[in-house]
Amino acid sequence: MSTNKINSRKSSAKKENSSNLESRNSTPRLLNLYREKVIEELVKEFEYSNIMMVPKVTKVVVNVGLGEALTNARALESATSDITIITGQKPVATKAKRSVARFKLREGQEIGVMTTLRGKRMYIFLDKLFNTALPRIRDFRGIPRSAFDGRGNYSLGITEQIVFPEIDYNQVDRMRGLQVNIITTAKSDKEGSKLLELMGMPLARVQQ
Repeated sequence: MSTNKINSRKSSAKKENSSNLESRNSTPRLLNLYREKVIEELVKEFEYSNIMMVPKVTKVVVNVGLGEALTNARALESATSDITIITGQKPVATKAKRSVARFKLREGQEIGVMTTLRGKRMYIFLDKLFNTALPRIRDFRGIPRSAFDGRGNYSLGITEQIVFPEIDYNQVDRMRGLQVNIITTAKSDKEGSKLLELMGMPLARVQQ
């Protein structure tokens, strides 16, 4: 990637961070939706005896694996820029836990980036993910219901970072996938599924 492109990406990241800072001064739309409608619907469906039992999203982990970083020195910088622009928060590098000789991988070598979103940033990101990014996927018909982990948490793989509108296709050096893990306090997949669906997550329709 040229120096001009890298500088342009950094400038975009700064603008996005500034926009997100302004957004955090007000209550995110999705948080208002949760408080005003989702809680009531969940209490009605699952008959919770205490409002503290109502499930909620506690954090969202976004990470990118970068096997290419072994041969491409700029891969980490590009991925860091992308994730910063997408989430409004700078990620940290993830490192190899052990050496693998056949892949020329050394323990401690940086092989990816990851960031954990909480609070308002988390709600802003989820709103964008549910309502803007996922519907931009080609031939999109909803995301599978099978990716819950049995405890109400959801793991989603996105194959191209360009589904996020902040990413300028002309400045992308290569397509990279990212993993989004949504962690909730739900006790079951049924509760987690209903929580995320009420929040606007576009789950695929149940086959009749």
